[in-house]
Amino acid sequence: MNVVFLSPAYPLEMQDYTRGLAEVGANVIGVGEGPVSMVPPKVRKYLSDYITVPKLFDEQAVCDAVLQYSKRHHIDRVESLWEPLTLTAASIREQLRIPGMSRATVLGFRDKSIMKDRIAKAGLRVPYAFRCKSSREIEAAAERIGFPIIVKPIAGAGSADTYRVDSSSQLQRVLKQVQHVEEVSTEEFIDGREFTYDTVCVDGRPIYENVAEYLPRPLIARSNEWISPIIITIKDLNKPHIKHGIKLGHGVLKALNMGTGFTHMEWYLTPKGEVVFGEIGCRPGGAHLVDQMNFTSDIDLFREWARAICWKDVHIQNPRLYNCAIVFKRAMGQGTIRKIGGLETFMQKYGRSVMVDNILRPGARRRNWKQTLVSDGFIILRHTNWITAKHLAEKAATDIQLFATP
Repeated sequence: MNVVFLSPAYPLEMQDYTRGLAEVGANVIGVGEGPVSMVPPKVRKYLSDYITVPKLFDEQAVCDAVLQYSKRHHIDRVESLWEPLTLTAASIREQLRIPGMSRATVLGFRDKSIMKDRIAKAGLRVPYAFRCKSSREIEAAAERIGFPIIVKPIAGAGSADTYRVDSSSQLQRVLKQVQHVEEVSTEEFIDGREFTYDTVCVDGRPIYENVAEYLPRPLIARSNEWISPIIITIKDLNKPHIKHGIKLGHGVLKALNMGTGFTHMEWYLTPKGEVVFGEIGCRPGGAHLVDQMNFTSDIDLFREWARAICWKDVHIQNPRLYNCAIVFKRAMGQGTIRKIGGLETFMQKYGRSVMVDNILRPGARRRNWKQTLVSDGFIILRHTNWITAKHLAEKAATDIQLFATP
């Protein structure tokens, strides 16, 4: 099985998927910028071959390079799990006529307007939304929907360039902030709790399912520097409101004609108990969500995704053993981290539940919290009881403090 994998070393989590492909018996042909000597040794050892391209985001150039390679070597699969490259991978598959989702199908996961149109046509609840290319169009959409609204990129990932707007005056400020975005979705703001629905699918059928809750909602977390964002996977998927979210997810996968691979969906639960679709990508969630899922079920989804892609088989009994939380920390002050408070005490009390301590230590430079959810590091912890897991995560959020000075 010869698998072309676009960008095997970056973002960093792609290195684990490269490993996963090799461990299930695939010959991994990496595609990246620069010579193979620039690929980290721990990734290079899993590569059978490497294709150098001038720019990964030049779709035509990447397609041409892989097609040229295919004249000399057989290719069975072409994959990418980095959002901006999913359409490129689909284009190559179509030109080579090999298995995998088509460009038209992947576009439904990449373009938020097309996505919502297809899902709404399936009779599923989506936020009312309009596709906008100019400030005038955004203002017209806001008038039709009514405040509050959400303005976010049509082809974005995560919560980058995403804004909640509550008034006309606030909209004027946001219009300036999104001027660099070519096209946005202006949509209804859904009030409620926010969850994920994550899967590994084989021919559209979820083989592994996960639900996690954001505490607080991402829009709130990315607007307030003092907050330590928390994401918690949920052990018990049989809770009534969770089952409704999963049912919505099944409908979304069918409406978008999902094939084989990862999906990461976000959905809302309103105070009235209504479940509403948010958005979905045909790739895994970022910010170590796959690590959380692995700790939730004591499995290796990096490898099981690869097994699904290569052989349409997985070795998952689907156990859900723990509720697993990740807590992202942000230092107070700017510059270099000088002091950490509360970490030692927290570890003494709750260390047995901590799976990963990746908090930056004194001497490290602060990261820009607006550019990365990981911020100044994180703790991953787990517990069999949901209330206890949530309590421990909240203790880590409030009791552990980082201080920085110039």
